[in-house]
Formats: sequence, structure tokens, C-alpha cells
Amino acid sequence: MDNKFNSSYKIKSQALGIKDISLEKREVAMYLSHFGNIDSDADMLVKGCFKKSLQEKGVDANSNRKIAFLRYHDWQMPIGKFTRLEEDDNGLFAVGQLGTSTLGNDALMDYQEEVIREHSIGFKYVQDKIKWIEDASMDKGGYYLISEVALWEGSAVTFGANELTPVIQVSKGENKVDVIHDISKELEVIFKSIANGKGSDERLYQLEMKHKFLTSQLQELAMMNSHNPKEIIITPPVPEFTEKGFDWNKVINNIK
Repeated sequence: MDNKFNSSYKIKSQALGIKDISLEKREVAMYLSHFGNIDSDADMLVKGCFKKSLQEKGVDANSNRKIAFLRYHDWQMPIGKFTRLEEDDNGLFAVGQLGTSTLGNDALMDYQEEVIREHSIGFKYVQDKIKWIEDASMDKGGYYLISEVALWEGSAVTFGANELTPVIQVSKGENKVDVIHDISKELEVIFKSIANGKGSDERLYQLEMKHKFLTSQLQELAMMNSHNPKEIIITPPVPEFTEKGFDWNKVINNIK
């Protein structure tokens, strides 16, 4: 069996959009996983793979160890609870209710401002529920059919499963201009969220860290296929602030 199945705790993320947000109810509807597609781990999750976990630790289960709603897969960062967890033909559908703690309030603002746009699951493979399917047309010669996993938690994440996705996409032939445009748009969202100054110091720190990461991605893209990468400097886009007297340096200093 592949070495990847030896790990007791795995994280799997897909670019799944948020279905709906209710600010009054503090609820977010989402898909935590999709069925039927082969992901970057050569895994295909199929309908029914979460059935046992939902029975044992789902919303209506008697267990006091329910499937958790976390931030960044950190068990010290619960942001609320799931009020719905169910499999449909598309995947694992969930409705999470955000708590009134600082972590919950920060997450609610991040959802509202589109800082959080993806989700991941934390799980364990079940050894006898993995089947290798040969397919000569695929690069890896086939894929793993996953009929059951032990689901522990669903997390709101700032980045997807692979934090170097933009650079990897370009290296595989993606249009560099399009990727730079997408990163630039995301940087504008981050700038505006920091400028609003709402939330805890931890939230503002996380936003600053995301800004640093995205800026580094632009630099990586600039250096690709360049003969003089050290001479290339990319300046992150300046957000369209029109407020008189706006002091960006003051905002940065306030979150240090």
C-alpha cells in the first residue's frame, strides 16, 4: 500500500465555493468535499465514504466527540459547530454555525469579506476501504477508489491544499498574466480587510501573513524563466482607497 496511507491524520482540500452565508443566523453553507473526481493525490472519494462517520460523530449522533468545525485544522481554533452534515450526489454538504467567541467573530468577518473561500477536511484513511483502479490513460497509471474514511473535522482555510498552487499552475502551462491578475485581485481584498481594522489582533496578523505570502508568489512568478531574476521587482497593486488622509503605514504599525 502507498506510504501516504500510513499517516494517521490527512488533510484534503478542493476549490469548493461557499454556497450561502446568513449574517443574521451566523451560518455558512458549503461543500467540504466532492465525489467522483480524481484529486492531486490520485484519490477518488465516492458517495457513502462519510456514512459511518456521520452516523457515529455527525450532527445527530449521541457521541460527545462530534465532527468539529475548525480554522486551519487547528483543534485549538474551533470557530463554531456544524448544524447539518449530509452526503448528496455532489459531495459532503455542510452548514456551519459560527460561535460568538473571538475566533467565531473573526471567521464571520472573513467569510463576509471573502477572505475565507475554501474548506478542507481532516480525516484518516480506512485501510481495507482503498482500492487501486488501473487506468493506462492516466499519468499515474490509475487512481485509488476511496469507499470510506474516518472524518474528524472540516476546516475553513485561507489557502487551498497546496499553498504553491499559483506557481505550480504556471509551471504546467497556465497563463502567467491570468494568474498574476488573480493574485492581484486577492491582494486587493486583503488590503481592504486590513484597512477596515475590524476583528482581533490575531485576525489582522493572519491577513498580514496572507499579504506576505501572496506578494512572495508574485515575486516567484516574476523570476520564472527570467535570465536576471534578482533584477525583477513586482509591486503589489495599490487598492482603490479614496478616503482623505488614509495612512497605510499606520494600519500596518497597528497590527504589529
